[in-house]
Amino acid sequence: MIILDVNDELKPCFGAGEKLIWSGRPKTGLAFRNSDFFLIPFSLFWCGFFIIFITGSNVPGANFVSFIMLVPFGIMGLYISVGRFIFDARKRATTVYGITDDRIIIISGVFSRTVNSINIKTLSDMSLTERSDNSGTITLGETDFKMSMFQGMDWPGVKQPPRLEFIEDVKKVYNKIVEQQKKNNEKMTIQ
Repeated sequence: MIILDVNDELKPCFGAGEKLIWSGRPKTGLAFRNSDFFLIPFSLFWCGFFIIFITGSNVPGANFVSFIMLVPFGIMGLYISVGRFIFDARKRATTVYGITDDRIIIISGVFSRTVNSINIKTLSDMSLTERSDNSGTITLGETDFKMSMFQGMDWPGVKQPPRLEFIEDVKKVYNKIVEQQKKNNEKMTIQ
């Protein structure tokens, strides 16, 4: 399901009186992240090791059970080297971002839709990564360096902070969030 109108996808998520400040989508198609500097060589090593082991165990007298037990490792190698790019592109094609006066909304999912809502008032950690073409990523929450090598991968046990990934004019969007945080803080101070 490719979303044609971002605002139509976001409207059902709005609360009473909530105003949309910005909406957008991530870049679609094949995309590379900094983590790919580690993951691409690792995936090639993994698949190469698997192929060498399989072809080496294909001699007469090799244990068939050992061969079958290696199949999950081959599937994992295919996912790490190719499948994750396909899955990531599909996920980004169905992802929508919205910033309202109260929160940041991220709607995404391949097999089912997930709505992630981050309260702007309570958002404490936020970081910006900008590329030379003014696109980039805003990370909403604390970043764990150990988990940064899994960026863009849905991996069991890996909890990534929410992100507005591969968006155009990322600095402008970042400033809108900061500006809204200031407005919300001023409202709280006045009350």
